[in-house]
Amino acid sequence: MARPEHRPASGLPDNLRPYATSFDAIAADYAAARPTYPPALYDAVELLTGRPLAGAGVLDIGAGTGLGTRPLHERGARVTAAEPGPGMAAQFRAALPGVPLVRADGNRLPFAPASFDLVTYAQAWHWTDPARSVPEALRVLRPTGALALWWNISDPADPWAAAQEDRVRRGLPHYHGHDMSRRAQDVIRDLGLPVTVSTREIPWQRTVTIDTHLANLASHSYFTVAGPEAAALLAAERRAATEAFPDGQVTERYVVRLTVAAHRADAAGTGAASVRG
Repeated sequence: MARPEHRPASGLPDNLRPYATSFDAIAADYAAARPTYPPALYDAVELLTGRPLAGAGVLDIGAGTGLGTRPLHERGARVTAAEPGPGMAAQFRAALPGVPLVRADGNRLPFAPASFDLVTYAQAWHWTDPARSVPEALRVLRPTGALALWWNISDPADPWAAAQEDRVRRGLPHYHGHDMSRRAQDVIRDLGLPVTVSTREIPWQRTVTIDTHLANLASHSYFTVAGPEAAALLAAERRAATEAFPDGQVTERYVVRLTVAAHRADAAGTGAASVRG
């Protein structure tokens, strides 16, 4: 069904391409430190798409190291992963050797039309060109299928997270603030495609060591492309975290922002039309 050595052309603006390709160099740290996603997210995907994940044919694009793929697989979905980066793909193969993996991205998919029930992007859709990736997702989806996009976002109501983001913004000249999570529904609707768009926000948290918290911070693209200022900023963040969390444990508070786009022709049948963001 797929050409494993397919190499897609990027649809990103030139100024963001170095960020999108920077994760391969730190793929092991990404796999170890980045947060996964709460079970409630996958419950919401089932609710908004109107079908269980068990038995569904799922294409997980930008699968990275498999943090979003594993729960889909564990819920019984028949998952195929797509990941363009060699370093991230190597981590994925080590973590999920039984899940098929194709080297591709969402702008040009090497799959036949109507191949999947669900197309997903976990923390990855913002690295695509929506004018290309959304029509491609609809092309490979079956008529009753849906596109689901989600992001872990630091809870804006958490004072520690808000203060840290402000320090990072001021400390890194390469900070890009490329957050598509709030705008995804409007971007999709503005494409004028025959889809119904629904949203959910799912709060959750995890508690990790200061080392893991800082490794998670350092795995973001604005750090991976930074120069010497990154090390200095991380050292300052270690001092700040040690003062704020003397027991060495940081509670990271998140909101998962989920956007689901379903073919309009079958939206009434799936129940997605009744849920609006």
